[in-house]
Amino acid sequence: MIDNLIIELDKFVKTIFANPVSERPHPDAKVDEAQLSDADKNQAISLMRVNHCGEVCAQALYQGQAITSHNDKTKAALSQAAAEETEHLAWTKKRINELGGKTSILNPLFYLGSLTIGMTAGLIGDKWNLGFLKATEEQVEAHLNDHLEKINPNDTKSRAILEQMREDEIRHAEMATNQGASDLPLPVKLAMKIASKIMTKTTYYI
Repeated sequence: MIDNLIIELDKFVKTIFANPVSERPHPDAKVDEAQLSDADKNQAISLMRVNHCGEVCAQALYQGQAITSHNDKTKAALSQAAAEETEHLAWTKKRINELGGKTSILNPLFYLGSLTIGMTAGLIGDKWNLGFLKATEEQVEAHLNDHLEKINPNDTKSRAILEQMREDEIRHAEMATNQGASDLPLPVKLAMKIASKIMTKTTYYI
C-alpha cells in the first residue's frame, strides 16, 4: 500500500511541477511563428492555459479510474489515454511559455478534485468507467472545436497543437466505445458540464 501511495504521489508531483516530455514530435515543430498582436497572444495564452489545465484534470481522472478499476483491459486503455494526455501537457505548456504566459495556479486544486471523481467512476463499474472516459473526451473535443474558432487563424502553431489534440481525443472516445462504454445518465453529463465550465472560466484568467 505504501509503495502504491508513493507511486500515485509521484504522478501528482510530475503532472503539476515537472516538465512533461512528448514522445511524439510537437505538432507545431515545423510551423513558423506568426506575427501576432498583444491581444491575439493574450487570447492564445488564455485558451492554452485552459487546455493545459484540462490535461492536468485528464491525468488525474485516468489515474483515479485506474486505481479503482478491477479490469486489466480497462486499466490498459486508461494508461494509453493518459500517456497521450501527458504529451498534450508538454505541447500546451511549451506553447504557453513561448507566448510569454503562465499555467494556472489552480492546477493542484483541479487535479485533486478530478482524482476524486475518477476514483468514484472506477468504483461504479467498468462500463460506466469507460462511459465516463468517453463523455470526458467528447467534452474536451467540444472545447477544442470552440477554441479553434476563437484563436487567430494566423496563429498556426497554436492551431496545429489544438488540431492534433482534437484528433487524439476523438480516438480516445472511440476506443472507450469499442470497449463497451455505457452512455452516462443525463444528470451526470450535466454535472460534468457545470464542473467543466467552472474550470474553463477560472483558468482562462488565472
